[in-house]
Amino acid sequence: MNILKEYYIGENYIRYAVSDTPVPHDFNFHVHDKCEIYYFIEGKAQSLIEASVYDLRKGSLMIMRPGEAHSIRILEQERYARYAVNFPMSFFDAFDPKRTLMRPYTERELGKENMFFMPGLESIFEEITAEGLSEYDRSVVLNTKLAYLLDQINREYFKKDRQKTTSSSFAGQAVGYVNRIIFSDISVAELADRFYMSKASFCRMFKEATGATPWEYITAKRLVAARSMILAGSSAGEAAEKCGFGDYSSFYRAYKKRFGTSPYSSEGRK
Repeated sequence: MNILKEYYIGENYIRYAVSDTPVPHDFNFHVHDKCEIYYFIEGKAQSLIEASVYDLRKGSLMIMRPGEAHSIRILEQERYARYAVNFPMSFFDAFDPKRTLMRPYTERELGKENMFFMPGLESIFEEITAEGLSEYDRSVVLNTKLAYLLDQINREYFKKDRQKTTSSSFAGQAVGYVNRIIFSDISVAELADRFYMSKASFCRMFKEATGATPWEYITAKRLVAARSMILAGSSAGEAAEKCGFGDYSSFYRAYKKRFGTSPYSSEGRK
């Protein structure tokens, strides 16, 4: 039996999900325009974030910031249980305008230092997803518990040595390069040539590392960036052009498919 409890509180999304017999192709690659905290309860799985692979165990807590590509790799069809909370970067701006609680999100390189081993937090997520709460009560619980979680993540993050690292893996170098030029006029064939690979081999390597084909990865990141620009006040046309979409009609269709609304309906929102 599968279990799903999910709640939308304003711009925030909370979920508890259990898959008794998880099917690998059901767990798709994601790029969000919000931050995420993911808490692993049980199963046999790995977390792919950019080109990094993290082995999950009970008590693993993952963080992903807006635009940080991630997916789950199911290793065995065993019961898979997890919690997830998505929230905007501005969630605590009213009392933390300097965003000190968000430093583990903002001060990392993409795909680096995403995992913390923090057993014993399951009860916090149980409170956030408890049944029978009014929307107001759940909002209060979310505010207080999320502040606590981010404070604990901060403490763990700053116990580590804060040294910049560069991925030495071939896949990591490819993903890093794509991110540096992601809004440029690029093609998968050109990327493959740069890394002295056939297009087919490059696509296989890229998908193995990230959970997405190169073009799926590029398009998803461009769309999330364009949405952020539109919500900040840019026109849809300006956002499309600056984020690498040469053809506006293609951008419009891709945007509507991904977000369920047209880019025009998002214009002017803050």
